[in-house]
Amino acid sequence: MATVANIGMMDAAYFVGRSEILSWINATLQLNLSRVEEAASGAVQCQMMDMTHPGVVPMHKVNFDAKTEYDMIQNYKVLQEVFNKLRIEKHIEVNKLVKGRPLDNLEFLQWLKRYCDSVNGGIMNENYNPVERRCKGGKERNPKGSSKVTKSLQPNNLPNLSSGDATGFNKTSGPRHGKTCPLSGVADCGSEIQALSGQITDLKLSVDHLEKERDFYFAKLRDIEILCQTPELENLPVAAAIKKILYAADAKESALAEAQELVLSSTTDDAGANE
Repeated sequence: MATVANIGMMDAAYFVGRSEILSWINATLQLNLSRVEEAASGAVQCQMMDMTHPGVVPMHKVNFDAKTEYDMIQNYKVLQEVFNKLRIEKHIEVNKLVKGRPLDNLEFLQWLKRYCDSVNGGIMNENYNPVERRCKGGKERNPKGSSKVTKSLQPNNLPNLSSGDATGFNKTSGPRHGKTCPLSGVADCGSEIQALSGQITDLKLSVDHLEKERDFYFAKLRDIEILCQTPELENLPVAAAIKKILYAADAKESALAEAQELVLSSTTDDAGANE
């Protein structure tokens, strides 16, 4: 599994789009995520590993209702323990993921999809019941991304306009005293929903812009890779140094020093040969 764990940034796995990643998660785990950062708590990743390697993940330790960074970190600790058991040499950037930044979470989910596909060939485990497994975890009260509606938005809590009682009058006792008109509450909710919808639109535009920017730089890196692979250049030390940087798998350490050493050593060899 080390090969899958250490795939470089130019691998096809990192060109899988956000929509495909969300569709994969929602279909596999029966969730309703609309943004990749909703998986920032680490619970989704733990359950994906539970589906891929049944019995390896201690689901009772996974908190699907994690809201604080502390609770999210506990989920990633569970995930790291699973990686250690399976000898998966994948570094988890916990500090970045719990911040809910879209690109960091997207890249980790892209890697996760590639890993799961490499284990099961992209075929879903038909015997796996994701809802039941979450319930067995014992910490799923209102999991992120689920289709459960909060109590304040349930239809039973809205005024019954057809009963003639929504205007603040009781059919037998006349006007109610000490209670505000429910219709004003509905109007306030409408304004709040409209404001939130505007914020969601702005966030989507921001994410789309970031994705286009990412694709722009990926395309440039791909052009550089193709250039370095041309027969006239691929054996040059400079081309080897550039490919050393492009294919570096460890996100924590820069490959620049090794690349510079390749260039310097070749320069020294050439100088020695000319003397």
